[in-house]
This record gives sequence, structure tokens and C-alpha cells, in this order.
Amino acid sequence: MAYSTKPLFIDDAYLATTRAVVVAINGRGGIILDQTNFYATSGGQPGDSGHLERADGTKVEIALAVYGESKEEIVHVPQADQLLPEIGEKLTLNIDWQRRHKLMRMHTALHLLTVVAPYPITGASVSEDVSRLDFDIPELTTDKFEISRKLMQLVTEDHPVFSRWITDNDLEANPGLVKSKNVRPPKGQGRVRLVLIGEEGLVDTQPCGGTHVLKTGEIGDIHIAKIEKKGKQNRRFRVAFGPMPE
Repeated sequence: MAYSTKPLFIDDAYLATTRAVVVAINGRGGIILDQTNFYATSGGQPGDSGHLERADGTKVEIALAVYGESKEEIVHVPQADQLLPEIGEKLTLNIDWQRRHKLMRMHTALHLLTVVAPYPITGASVSEDVSRLDFDIPELTTDKFEISRKLMQLVTEDHPVFSRWITDNDLEANPGLVKSKNVRPPKGQGRVRLVLIGEEGLVDTQPCGGTHVLKTGEIGDIHIAKIEKKGKQNRRFRVAFGPMPE
């Protein structure tokens, strides 16, 4: 039986702490709540870690949040040897905010990279320190220094970042919104979430269910650490925090 967990992170990526009720414990010891601020692994972004606090102050350390039997169900996977809560128990949910914020900054930076390098995306992976985007590029005519410069220009311009919902039919009518070559946004729920950067999304607009900062300036220093050739037309861009090394 699949349960439904309200994903609070969709509307508020800055919600570090909240309250929830345990609705189920699955056969592998995963904890399912009625709502959560824990992002579940999806779209190249890893799920949140953190802890659940019980009324007596004891903690249940969470290693990862993942989707369960459906995209409606979010499972909080505890670390080994944790004492599990009871069904119906009220808990305080605390994500590892420092880790989440790094992922938010990095994920937003990857959106900016798709503006600087406007090629079909063939793969992506978000992490706290070094992330990657793979592009279908016949021939690269620029280098990591120029791309880093353009990336940082978009960061320092401090563009607003926000979301908007459109219908499945709207997305079908605007296929250019999808930048991934191999993965299509999930359909069937009637609506798709867009993440927009810049006034009215003039810098970038694309479907995404991940967590992002509110302004590009919040990303901080970022640069292209390496560009690798992974096939005849595939180029892998590795993105890292910090200024471009001299």
C-alpha cells in the first residue's frame, strides 16, 4: 500500500524544521510521514539527511529520503540501529540544513550552466561540492575559463529564482522548455513545476522538481573545474564551488 506524503519542500525550500505525524513504517524500517521537509532523491539531486526528534528529545538519525512505492510517498531511511518511532507519533523534522543549502546553491548553478552552455543535456548529478552536467556537443568552441566567467556574471547579477505551475498540455505545447535529451518530466499528475530565473523567467525557464535558492547571488563563487570528453559528442562539465584557480 502506497501512502501520500505532502512535500513541503516544493513550496518552501528554506523550511529547515517542521512537524509531522508517522503514518507507517515499511518492511525495511523506512519511516513514512504525513508531510515532510526532507527532499527525496530525484532528478540527479540526492535526498536530504538529518534527524527526527521525538517528544522526549531522543533523535532518529535519517541517512536519506527517497521515494517509496509511488512519487506520492516519501520514505525517511534511518541510519543503522535507530529506535523507530510508533505509528501516530508526532515528530519534529530537522534536515541537515548546511548540506541542503549547498545542494540548493549547486542545483541553481547547474540551471545557469544550461544557459551559458545551451546544449541538450544527457546526464546530471548534483552534490555538495562538485557536480556535473553532460551535454550533447558536436564540437566545443570555448573553454572552462570563458564558461566560468559567463557563469559568474549570471551569479553576480543576482537574478530572482522562483517557480510556477503549468499543465501537462502546456508543456506538450512548449517542448523547448525541456532541456534534457533523454529524460522527460513526469506526466499524469495534471501539472508540471517550472523553475524560472530572472524577471518573468527571461534568463531561464525549465521543468524541475528540485530545491533552489531565491537569488542567483546566493550561489557564491562557482567555476568549471574540468571539461571531459566522454564520447564522440558527449562533454562532461564538472562544476565546483570557489573562485576559478589561477
